[in-house]
Amino acid sequence: MKLPTVALLRADLAAGRTTSRQLVDQCLARIAEPAGEGPRAYMKVYAELARAEADHSDRLRAAGVVRSAVEGLPVSVKDLFDVAGDVTLAGSKALEGAPPAAADAPAVARLRAAGAVIVGRTGMVEFAFGGVGTNPHYGTPKNPFGRADGGGDGAKGRIPGGSSSGAAVAVADGMCVMGLGSDTRGSVRIPAGLCGVAGFKPTQARVPRDGAFPLSYTLDSVGPLAPSVGCCAVFDAILAGGAADGSADAAAAAAAAPPPPARGLRLLRPECFAFDDLDAHVASSFERAVAALQAAGADVTRAAAPCFDRAHALYAGGGFAGPEAAQIHRPLLAAHRASYDPNVASRIEAGEGASAADYVQLGFDRKRAIDEAAALLAPYDAMLLPTTPAAAPTIEAVGASSAAYASWNLKLLRNTGLVNILDGCAATLPMHQEGEAPVGLMVAGMGGSDARVLAVASAVEGVLGGPSARL
Repeated sequence: MKLPTVALLRADLAAGRTTSRQLVDQCLARIAEPAGEGPRAYMKVYAELARAEADHSDRLRAAGVVRSAVEGLPVSVKDLFDVAGDVTLAGSKALEGAPPAAADAPAVARLRAAGAVIVGRTGMVEFAFGGVGTNPHYGTPKNPFGRADGGGDGAKGRIPGGSSSGAAVAVADGMCVMGLGSDTRGSVRIPAGLCGVAGFKPTQARVPRDGAFPLSYTLDSVGPLAPSVGCCAVFDAILAGGAADGSADAAAAAAAAPPPPARGLRLLRPECFAFDDLDAHVASSFERAVAALQAAGADVTRAAAPCFDRAHALYAGGGFAGPEAAQIHRPLLAAHRASYDPNVASRIEAGEGASAADYVQLGFDRKRAIDEAAALLAPYDAMLLPTTPAAAPTIEAVGASSAAYASWNLKLLRNTGLVNILDGCAATLPMHQEGEAPVGLMVAGMGGSDARVLAVASAVEGVLGGPSARL
């Protein structure tokens, strides 16, 4: 399925070949398809409000008012973001009695102010605590790949990846142009990579996290899932609002810019844990991508990266997320444990075992890891890693036992988590070929290098064939 980019839709809107109302109606129709994944990809659909906002956008455009590069485009928001007047469930039954949000989260408010039309709230792993993408309360949206023989009830088929599971499926299925997600250890990049779309995890401080139910104060970040890296750059500029390179003008420039050339790029292929035990499909796809980049004139250097192995080891025993999630959930878990997904509750409870001294030491160890990684990456424009070590397994395989779930969860979180522990930024883009199971290529850099990483990832995308679900 070829997915239209922001640049294409923006041009069509400007030329009068389509309208915001038509785009929104198309998304709503896909969400409502009886045999589709809409009921599992979306927790709530704002059909009436979305149509009204699309009509308003079209009236503004007719009057010569275009608020940003995403004016009139239909988007979704992950269920952990506050939307004024709605209860933020974060994919859980435990919050059903909570009061409704008094205001939009800043990320949501920035999308509205830019003229984007929010069509609904997407499903997720309960409390964002997991990379698999399953949710026993509200259903698991099936991965677009291999869906034909997976049945219509969501019980079969492949996992979407998590925790922004609904966002990835919604983008891949054309139910929105962008899905707003969160990323603590890969929750934007894992589902984007496994569902064949692009995703971007920014430097944590780049986008406000207020109004988003937290998982880890230290590691949470907010980013987009979209058809292409270029699309992610446009929405990142909107979401980054007050950043020096994140204005609406930057978003318009990102929407109009062609991908930069790959020739002359200095890219690191680190020798570290991220390449251990790769599935054959992932390994061959990665090597094919590297060969294509080298043929296009990029300089891809292999170098030892023991500092990445040391950084990855900081997740042992739960890392930051374990004790932080335990503190966040302590009163709610005590009152409503029976309402939690057992796979989530057990991981949260494990965080109670962390000592204060260990937590303080972890902060010092992280600072050392960031300094070492920055020195290693200084000569390069970005580094390349497989987004996940494997393609998406079946929902049945993951749900076979608690041990199977835990094993797959840790496997899928492994590579993406490096960027969060380093407070870096990273984009994922498809590197599989048409007809193959989707797998992602991650282009990553240190904190604050967001604009450069997005530019490098766009150049890589241009070499690998541009945006497409390629399923």
